[in-house]
Amino acid sequence: MYDIIIRNGRLFDGSGNPWTNLDIAVKDGKIVKIGKLNTESAKKEIDAEGLAVAPGFIDTHVHSDLLCTKPDVHKIKVLQGVTTELLGQDGISVAPVSEETKPLWQKQLEGLNGTIGDWKWNSISEYLKFLEEHHLLGNVTYLVPHGAVRTLAMGFEGRESTKKEMTKMRELVEEGMRQGAYGVSTGLIYPPNSYSNKQELIEICKGAAKYDGCFVVHIRNESTTLLDSLDEVIDVARQTGVRLHVSHFKSVGLKNSYKYEIALQKLDLARFEGIEVTFDQYPYTAASTVLHSILPPWVHAGGAEKMLDRLRDPESREKIKYDFENNINYENPIYSCGWENIIISATGTERNKSVEGKSVLEIANLKNKEPADAAMDLLLEEEGNATMVLHWGREIDIVKAMKSPLYIVGSDGIFGGKPHPRLYGSFPRVLGRYVRELETISLSNAIHSMTGKAAQLLRLKDRGLLRENYFADIVVFDPEKIEDKATFEDPLQEPVGINYVIVNGHLTVENGEITSEGKGEVLRY
Repeated sequence: MYDIIIRNGRLFDGSGNPWTNLDIAVKDGKIVKIGKLNTESAKKEIDAEGLAVAPGFIDTHVHSDLLCTKPDVHKIKVLQGVTTELLGQDGISVAPVSEETKPLWQKQLEGLNGTIGDWKWNSISEYLKFLEEHHLLGNVTYLVPHGAVRTLAMGFEGRESTKKEMTKMRELVEEGMRQGAYGVSTGLIYPPNSYSNKQELIEICKGAAKYDGCFVVHIRNESTTLLDSLDEVIDVARQTGVRLHVSHFKSVGLKNSYKYEIALQKLDLARFEGIEVTFDQYPYTAASTVLHSILPPWVHAGGAEKMLDRLRDPESREKIKYDFENNINYENPIYSCGWENIIISATGTERNKSVEGKSVLEIANLKNKEPADAAMDLLLEEEGNATMVLHWGREIDIVKAMKSPLYIVGSDGIFGGKPHPRLYGSFPRVLGRYVRELETISLSNAIHSMTGKAAQLLRLKDRGLLRENYFADIVVFDPEKIEDKATFEDPLQEPVGINYVIVNGHLTVENGEITSEGKGEVLRY
């Protein structure tokens, strides 16, 4: 007898092929049979008449690195069908660290990844073991973060690295790959990654390529120098052979929108050349990240405490204000989008909870301050622990990206406060708004971009597709009812239309409710 049989559904296998009318049998965590199973029986039988049956969704950009250990918080991911996540994003994550760099990263990452108390690890291997000791609702994979290995090699210094320091970083990436990471990540707008040059990127990517890992990158600039920034990482992939994956691919600011189609063409040309490149995107025209990323790179040198010291210094503040208005050599959202489009999504303390959901311009008017002073004062009061939503662009660009064969769905969801609705709604929004309502892409292609393509990027050999002997990560949903409910005004609303989610053969969601403590696994490369 099988553990689970799913009958009568339309089976989308994750490859992009049209659906088939086949049943699925699950036993001991695996898909053991696909076919007409009219005479077979199981402990749990699911009638999927009128429903879509798909592989579990794979989210290629998340910030669940700590809070995946808190099922009550993290459950929103599996409730929208996500069964596997890729942690370690943007070059800024929680391992590897040393006793010297750990306090720095705990402070630096509090606004992005939240807090769970003391970190009981230093190495990637120890961190992954820590995750294994918790009841994970879904599966997790990890990338070696560039910033973490950079601080181990040279501290949080705001300068280019020496050849010796680059070699040390490459060796640390190789060590992380041997401990189970799937590749290396960087976020070139975030310190200390932003201080690196192309040669440093080449060196760390050699470490990932040695073990057939990927290079997942938030490029140096998504606005004024978008095209040059894309050329930089394409050339890194060209010179190292690493496969390139561009995070949350977009063009920031309406004045830069014309560059988006050119950027898509650059990726297509790179593929034609023989470079394996893909990108992910969330289905919203707004971004979300830590508020202190609005500051020029020089402000961050030395870490969070040095940043706060500069925000207290009148002379430095005047220089920061000048950069806000004039400096286009860094990712400057004030120049590209304006203060009215920078919304505070979360603060670390209760003191400023009242500003969550308000733009910096609104906050400035309420406090009778200049917007730049309002933003810097808020960062000081919160000791840097605040996040923002940035309204950057046009829906037409989202549509263009979804039609690309290189497109993969990634949420980039950040927990806390009044978050970006992508945390609660990304995958249902693609299936509801862009498949059913706008008919931007077909249902089979959308599922392919959530499953099979992501599995190919990570070289997952037994997930991402519905195949016999693959792990039973499965989503059953109603294509006519699936919908995101989260909005910018009310983002903590769960989606509807997802009936069942199975993780490693265990029924984890039934009728939209969590049913178990979680059977997710830490996946090592």
